[in-house]
Amino acid sequence: MTLGIGTPIATIQALWAKHTIHLADPPEGEPFGVRKFDQSMSNDVKPLTICAIGDSMVAACGTQNQQEGLIPDIAEGFAHKFRRDVSWEAHGKLGATMRRVRYRLLPEVLKSGKTFDILLLCAGSNDIMANRTLDEWRADLSVVLDEAKPLSDHIVVLSPGQMQHEPSLGKALRRALEREMDEQAAVSKEVCAEHGATYVDMIHENVHADAPDFFSPDHFHPSAQGYQYMVDGVIAKLGPAFVQQFVVQ
Repeated sequence: MTLGIGTPIATIQALWAKHTIHLADPPEGEPFGVRKFDQSMSNDVKPLTICAIGDSMVAACGTQNQQEGLIPDIAEGFAHKFRRDVSWEAHGKLGATMRRVRYRLLPEVLKSGKTFDILLLCAGSNDIMANRTLDEWRADLSVVLDEAKPLSDHIVVLSPGQMQHEPSLGKALRRALEREMDEQAAVSKEVCAEHGATYVDMIHENVHADAPDFFSPDHFHPSAQGYQYMVDGVIAKLGPAFVQQFVVQ
């Protein structure tokens, strides 16, 4: 990570973090699966399909197994909310920026020829830490949303996690990151509105980030429990109109 933003104190704290934080590697396990709503349901009910592309949160960094990550947890939440099974797959990369999504991860998924009921895009924190400008963010997100349209009619963009609460970072740096995330979120909302995508802003949502079990041992990524805390907020932010499209009556 670059992390050279904000006040001189924040910059010093960023340099310290760069040399002292040891991020968790992507966990073991398969990055796909099915979350069941009801074992007794008829097989005639087609599973909802979701695909996620993005950074370390998509890759479930901070957990022991990819089956404990944010995306399978969202699939579990969807299964109960939509009253149907959910088939999920995750294409995540530690350190991925939206530019990496644009040029590497998204093209790989497009090559598969698959389509999905819901496509989740999750990136942004690494763009901030790499000091990428808001104009660069706008350009990359716009292109990704355009090029991802063949994958799904329902694209959801998730904001970065709550870096302002990460215990591995200094206070001044956390404040600077929060400002950067808010500015990025404003641009993301505009771009998503222009492209017909749904933006989920989790930056200030109460996800119990102050809970002792929210962060993983690297004090940077959420733990398996932390990802579970986040799911209710994600689903609540999507709103009833979005949910109703996929509920099995």
